[in-house]
Amino acid sequence: MDRFATQCGLDVSLAVVGGKWKPLILYHLQSGPTRFSELKRRIGGISEKVLIQQLKELVAMEVLVRHDHQQVPPVVDYALTAFGETLVRALVPLCEWGTYNRVRVRNMLPRPSQEGCD
Repeated sequence: MDRFATQCGLDVSLAVVGGKWKPLILYHLQSGPTRFSELKRRIGGISEKVLIQQLKELVAMEVLVRHDHQQVPPVVDYALTAFGETLVRALVPLCEWGTYNRVRVRNMLPRPSQEGCD
């Protein structure tokens, strides 16, 4: 079935922003152009390989623009396009929901096993 033929636009949205890292990348780019190294630092836990892959996908979807400053050492930054800014605005309520419900959701998640710590 064609995901773009459904009534719900959520399929389309998730085709662009689906996954663990893309919403976080977009969150950290909303303040303006950001260098690759700064993005990696801000997004704890993401590998360099995965960050590169996710950024390439967002550039290909015209959500981000990549700017190579043609310097040595290389200086590259990423910024939201106008299209990307509309996506970030759509994600803001989801971010607010997560902030509001952070403690409740944390308390529902299973706790790590404490075996051997009598």
